[in-house]
Amino acid sequence: MRQTNNYNTNRMTTKHYYFAFYGGDILLERLHDGTYTIPCLEQPPTETGQDTDILDIAPTNGIGTKAYMMKNTPTANQCFELCGLRQSYYKLPHELYVKAGKCEELLYWNEHTKYCGKCGGKMELNTQISKKCTRCGYEAWPQLSTAIIVLVHKGDEVLLVHAKNFRGNFFGLVAGFVETGETLEEAVHREVMEETGLRIKDIRYFGSQPWPYPCGLMIGFNASYDGGTLKLQQSELSAGAWFSKDNLPEIPERLSIARKLIDAWLESTEAKH
Repeated sequence: MRQTNNYNTNRMTTKHYYFAFYGGDILLERLHDGTYTIPCLEQPPTETGQDTDILDIAPTNGIGTKAYMMKNTPTANQCFELCGLRQSYYKLPHELYVKAGKCEELLYWNEHTKYCGKCGGKMELNTQISKKCTRCGYEAWPQLSTAIIVLVHKGDEVLLVHAKNFRGNFFGLVAGFVETGETLEEAVHREVMEETGLRIKDIRYFGSQPWPYPCGLMIGFNASYDGGTLKLQQSELSAGAWFSKDNLPEIPERLSIARKLIDAWLESTEAKH
């Protein structure tokens, strides 16, 4: 799992995509035409050492892929720049953005599974996506936090809320984590009732999205209003209301499944008129 890079002397013979992270940022390469990509080189784009864990990831477009966390900010290089992982959505080709998320999740998992949760022994990589305890043999895989997100509509209006943990003034959709022993549909009903006091019906699956912040899977649904008076859960939400397509507040960025749900609702609403 550990790989040492003698930066000035040893050169690898095969190029790899290197997904290098520093904090919440990823290292991008700016090409001559102004577009961006992930560095694809014969050796890591930054200095690494004996304490750098370089993970082998499934190939990207047939090209070997590796990921690691940088210990320090990279030295100045006009070809490279750090970019927030979310903002890289607007710079990278979609496939590379998705792979960046996967790499970040695996690095997070690697960092948080150094020791066995059963006996405390040291964990070592067994495959690209599993670890085994060197003492008791216990195996572990990356764990996803599954969450639902739901667009609730009433006639030509949509329910939008502002959660207290949102980074910004935008309004989004009701969302929450699935609890143990709960179906996805049950989680949708529960979250809407807990956060808004509303009853819903006609729950319909919309789609899903990996959400590597740090290790989530968002599962989107549409639902129809079925009754009740809007009463916000004060511990979770700071604002919420019904909105028509003509008076929408600021909504989430295009990278999120929340935005995809809202955009799809807008298209269907406009088609009716």
